[in-house]
Amino acid sequence: MKKIILLIHLLIITSVFSQKKFDVVYEADYELKYKLSTDSDFKKTTTFALLINESSSFFKNMNKYISDSLEVEKKRIPLEEAMKYATDFRETIGTTSSKLYVTTVISVINNYSYEEPNNINWKVKNEFKTVLGFKCQKAETTKYGRTWTAWFTTDIPFQYGPYKFNGLPGLITELYDTKDDYHYKLYTFRKRKYTCKSAYTFTDVKKTTKEKVWEAFKNRSASMMRLHEQMLEDKDDIEMIRRNTMKSEKTFNPIELSIY
Repeated sequence: MKKIILLIHLLIITSVFSQKKFDVVYEADYELKYKLSTDSDFKKTTTFALLINESSSFFKNMNKYISDSLEVEKKRIPLEEAMKYATDFRETIGTTSSKLYVTTVISVINNYSYEEPNNINWKVKNEFKTVLGFKCQKAETTKYGRTWTAWFTTDIPFQYGPYKFNGLPGLITELYDTKDDYHYKLYTFRKRKYTCKSAYTFTDVKKTTKEKVWEAFKNRSASMMRLHEQMLEDKDDIEMIRRNTMKSEKTFNPIELSIY
């Protein structure tokens, strides 16, 4: 009987993160400053929305959040305006106490979803500071090939945070790795009781494992090169694209340097 109840619970949770809607009770918005290349100190800035309810959270880039909302509302916008909502972060991340539900884009036509265990091991430190007016405590962990520092506040009793990071005794208000390549900081927290109708807008999604997504991501440059070779006739153009692609691969600095 317990196994049946657990199975039903898992099916309900899985269906929540495959539906378009997400019931929101609170929203935490984060700014991210990030460095995509190891051969430059240049950092880009973007923002994210963390949608929260009593049992789960949903993390999405703000540009994608806006563009998906316009799509759901069937509002046509000019291409020039649509380009304003381009983002380097097209994945969505659903979080429960036991699992992460991720949907991501490898190329224009390939959408994948996978699950991974929610098992971050934090070391809470006896250090404190204030973030956005909230008293916060320090915690550290090693995850995805980086060592991370998080600041969390028990004043907001939700165990969620930016990207895939969660599991502390309060909301994560700031998160960064030791090299400061990726630095999230909370800039708004508010109560927002509504239903987000555009939480999940992916179509033709292939359910797979994280290992296979990881492999597909590593091979996407080769796939793009094959496409260029089919479309272009000038060998010099093809060779230039090949050199640029190889350089980009070597200097690419993703948030996850290892699979777990």
